[in-house]
Amino acid sequence: MTAAVVGTAAHVGASSANKQAAAQQNAQAAAAQDAEQSQQIAELQAQQAAQVAAPAAPAAPAVDPVTAQLENLANLHTQGVLTDEEYSAAKAKALGI
Repeated sequence: MTAAVVGTAAHVGASSANKQAAAQQNAQAAAAQDAEQSQQIAELQAQQAAQVAAPAAPAAPAVDPVTAQLENLANLHTQGVLTDEEYSAAKAKALGI
C-alpha cells in the first residue's frame, strides 16, 4: 500500500510540474505574441505619420491640347520634318487663324 501511495504522489507531482511547465510556455508565447503585435502597431503608426508628414506631390498642370499640338509642330519643324511653309500653315490652323 505504501508503494501505491508513493507512486500516486510521484504521478501527481509530475503531472503538476508538467502543468506548470505548459502554463509557463503559454505565458511566454503570449508575451512574444504581444511584443510582436506591439512592434507591428508601432511600425504602422510610423508609416501613417510619415504619410501625413510627407507633402503631396503637386498636381501636373493640365496640358492644353492646342499648346501640345504647337509644341509637337515645333519639334517636327526643328527636326526638319516640316518645311517653314508647312509649319506656318499647321500653326495657323491649330490657332484657328
